[in-house]
Amino acid sequence: MFDLECRRCSRLSCFLDEVARDHPSYHCRPVPPFGVASPKLLVVGLAPGMHGANATGRPFTGDHAGILLYQTLFDFGFANKPTSIHLEDGLKLKQARITNAVKCLPPQNKPLTEEIVACNDFLSEELASLKRGTVVLALGLVAHNAILRALHLKAKDYKFAHGAEFELPNGLVLLNSYHCSRYNTQTRRLTETMFRGVFERARQLIDAT
Repeated sequence: MFDLECRRCSRLSCFLDEVARDHPSYHCRPVPPFGVASPKLLVVGLAPGMHGANATGRPFTGDHAGILLYQTLFDFGFANKPTSIHLEDGLKLKQARITNAVKCLPPQNKPLTEEIVACNDFLSEELASLKRGTVVLALGLVAHNAILRALHLKAKDYKFAHGAEFELPNGLVLLNSYHCSRYNTQTRRLTETMFRGVFERARQLIDAT
């Protein structure tokens, strides 16, 4: 399901090699999913951040986007702590797992379409392992479209919008949220209230099953 030594995307592999030379202590490899093996909530982000997940080796750990994400996970009972700092900080997720559409750090945090496609089989396997009724939360349009691609669904039938909810043919529930990036939160495109609203709905769906 996950290959820590994957180098199928030459641009990303070369970029990671460059970053590793400048930051020898960084993870600088594909970042594995984090959380429980059989989640009731799967959070799908875009890709590792340069000085966050790419440095620490854990999704959304050590970067700005993780501040709001992990606090919200904690507030809704999906984590035992509200912060994610490094691999040895004792953080554990409950009922939840976090992954990314692209497992490697892309330059300027912008993966190419062919890189999203090349990485999509990892996401496909992750989704195939989920039980019916699992909530899949897409953080942003790229993650949303990657999920649809992995499930062989047409984007025109499942249009991205913050707070949108879809029952998928395989029994999963897809929720949408704007990505909790620094840009989105600082410009107020995504507020804490908006983000919490999506998690409140995820919790309602999970508790009803």
